[in-house]
Amino acid sequence: MAADTCMNDWLPLLLGWLSPSYPVGGFSYSHGLEWAVETGAVRDRAGLEEYVATIIEVGAGWVDLVLLAEAWRAAADPVRRDGVIELGAALRGTAETALESSQQGAAFIAATRAAWPGTALDDLAGPAVYPIAIGLACAGRVPLDAALLGYGHALTANFVSAGIRLVPLGQTDGQRAIASLAPRVAAAARLAAETPLGELGTCAFGIDLCSIRHETQYTRLFRS
Repeated sequence: MAADTCMNDWLPLLLGWLSPSYPVGGFSYSHGLEWAVETGAVRDRAGLEEYVATIIEVGAGWVDLVLLAEAWRAAADPVRRDGVIELGAALRGTAETALESSQQGAAFIAATRAAWPGTALDDLAGPAVYPIAIGLACAGRVPLDAALLGYGHALTANFVSAGIRLVPLGQTDGQRAIASLAPRVAAAARLAAETPLGELGTCAFGIDLCSIRHETQYTRLFRS
């Protein structure tokens, strides 16, 4: 019963903060997927799954997971916290993905400070990118493994939602994609919890190129 009570304390927080209804504007971003669909690089569910898996396993999503873990651990240490905030602002491959993370971070911080006072976000003097804001909010309130898995799943669901609209795919195929990706998200979350910042890197050049080309795409539904 004690374990259930403890979970009841943090689970509503995590579900609320990572809900699509939380006002961070995640629906506005596709992380270059819009260009990939435009060029035919992604044209079906299988292509969408591989695109999203690349983000989570070796791209910006992987960076996000490791940064989230470090922010969670550094929340009570201002020097360490400020260091990871500075690193998080630099670890973006394109202007659009930098905008994607910084604007969602600012929106998350503003909403969470207003509705859920008492998190480590209250002590911030400046901005923080989205995964770091999530990590700081969860520190001392939500277990790290749950925060990582929840964030990875939310990120995946957001990009799949973009794919449903862009490819387009049906809602059922979207759920099939999320279900198929779930084990890969879980594996990335587990690995991120154990990965030091000194070993952090990415290998998703194709996705970065899609993001760069999206900046000048003639017609766009998404901001990245």
